[in-house]
Amino acid sequence: MHTITPYERWNQYYNSSHDEKSPFSGKEYNYDLYSENIYGYYIDPAWDFFGSETLYIKILFADYELGFAVIEMIGEWNDAINNDIMQFKRNILEHMMDFGISKFALVGENIMNFHGSDDCYYEEWFEEVEDGWIAGINFGEFIIDEMKNYNIDNYINMSGSLQIEKWRTVPPLRFYQLVDGLIQRRLAI
Repeated sequence: MHTITPYERWNQYYNSSHDEKSPFSGKEYNYDLYSENIYGYYIDPAWDFFGSETLYIKILFADYELGFAVIEMIGEWNDAINNDIMQFKRNILEHMMDFGISKFALVGENIMNFHGSDDCYYEEWFEEVEDGWIAGINFGEFIIDEMKNYNIDNYINMSGSLQIEKWRTVPPLRFYQLVDGLIQRRLAI
């Protein structure tokens, strides 16, 4: 797992440690020290801890004028034991929403497993984004199936056209336009 790194090519557009509004503002990274791990497997030092022992994130991009953020994830999303959605919502999402972010693209291709509980925090998050949206990009089919078992697909748009294989080939603002367009088409149906 230590070879899986957060997407780096957008660093020229955004760096969460340099963003005063980011929950990771001022964080200093030691790329020579692998100290964080998931189930004993070290992960790249560029991933950010937000309170979960099994799920880490990286804010790849945030645009406060558009109210848009892209967050990449790695590990096991475990609501049943660790209540990861509560940690994620309270420690990251609410902070970002306080600064006007209401459109969230979650890149989930490195989520290895999902264990659900109830959907209360998802429903709360969904209601708080009001005119915004939550999109799950490239979640594995088995993750999507498990999330559907807990009705999380009522709050996070995922699968189908949101399986964007070549998302890394576009700059972040074009990515926003692509995802926003896909979500708007879904809402129009």
